[in-house]
Amino acid sequence: MKQIFSVFIIAVCCMFMAMPAQAQLIKWGVKGGVNLTKIDWDGGYKGNKDNSAGFFIGPMAEITIPIVGLGIDGALLFSQRGKGDVKQTGAEVPINLKYTIGLGSMLGIYFAAGPDFFFDFKKKDEIDRKKTQVGLNLGAGVKLVKHLQIGINYQFPMGDSFTWKGAGKAIGAKNKTWQVSAAYLF
Repeated sequence: MKQIFSVFIIAVCCMFMAMPAQAQLIKWGVKGGVNLTKIDWDGGYKGNKDNSAGFFIGPMAEITIPIVGLGIDGALLFSQRGKGDVKQTGAEVPINLKYTIGLGSMLGIYFAAGPDFFFDFKKKDEIDRKKTQVGLNLGAGVKLVKHLQIGINYQFPMGDSFTWKGAGKAIGAKNKTWQVSAAYLF
């Protein structure tokens, strides 16, 4: 019985010693990309058909459970979305639960979902901007060569992004955004 227990303890220790060689738990990196935003006005405004482009960039971190493929990633991004008078510029903090399916040691596919927090830096007279905004992310992408991630993400806010008061009555609007991103993890 003592020999079986000793062999079991040695096997467990070897497994935990080999784990860091297989996968690093915490990875840091840089993420950037393009925001493609559609402003969705309440009551159907002609601006609903217009799309605009912006960008985002900033540091990110990813925590992954080895073997399982489940993890969390988060970022602190400088982000621009919208256009003209209703362009939002601020800090964006997406936090996603991420599931990765490995297709060999050099390739993986991931699916992600989670909340997105946006803090607007601007304030204008006719536009009542929400200083903080909470949205939902849904995304997917590929991991290449263990360091590069390329993905697409859709964000939609849980409430109005801003209210325009110039038309005599308040008209609410939401910035619904597609993001195309690239990240490099060290």
